[in-house]
Amino acid sequence: MRAEARDAADRESLLVSFIHSTILNQRSLEAALAFHMANKLAGPSMIGTQLQALFLEYLRASPQSRRSVRRDIAAVRERDPACTSYHDALLYFKGFQALQTHRVAHWLYNSGRQALAKYLQSQVNQNFQIDIHPAAKIGEGVFIDHGTGIVIGETAVVGDDCSILHQVTLGGSGTGTGDRHPKVGSGVLIGAGACLLGDIVIGDGAQIGACSLVVEDVPEGCVAVGVPAKVLGRSKVKDPAKHMQQDFYAQVWGGMDI
Repeated sequence: MRAEARDAADRESLLVSFIHSTILNQRSLEAALAFHMANKLAGPSMIGTQLQALFLEYLRASPQSRRSVRRDIAAVRERDPACTSYHDALLYFKGFQALQTHRVAHWLYNSGRQALAKYLQSQVNQNFQIDIHPAAKIGEGVFIDHGTGIVIGETAVVGDDCSILHQVTLGGSGTGTGDRHPKVGSGVLIGAGACLLGDIVIGDGAQIGACSLVVEDVPEGCVAVGVPAKVLGRSKVKDPAKHMQQDFYAQVWGGMDI
């Protein structure tokens, strides 16, 4: 990442100060992330140095927190053809930035600091138009593409290595408490605009078509498309979240009535 950043600074003089302060002058990826997110989220209610210290506190809390950053940034670089470098993912991709802030908020929430966790949730919503409840559980190596309009509710679970496109909702149903949001397995691809409602289970490696309304369980490795969504059969693609093929159902099942 340092080599990429140095090359970018050499090619664009107007970004020299920004790139040096954010990446090249930092000792580690964790330090760069904390510095950058502090500048992104700072405001009248909380200054940058306070946020920077908070991010560093989280990142130093466990090896898992540091591993998650690396797996998440690798997911962006590997799955988004528009991302041409790791430093681009860190500096410019708000899905990655929102997810890292959620990880801090989730850590705070589980540590009894719910008020501060909800403050971070609010800041992410205002700055990135992504609303993730701090209690939601999100695995590692998750790719949030574009991110605008994503809503993930309080009792939602997202497994490792998932890919989630913009305008996706993992929402509840009714006014009751307890488990009321979707449980998404590992390696799931959720297409743009999909809406998953209620305490349903999406199996590992499943694919949810763009703009689908899912209100029932989807078995492992299956494809669900439509309003309301129907399970069309087994996926023809291995590791759908890594391939990011969103028009899979049109290519394979285009003649079916869904």
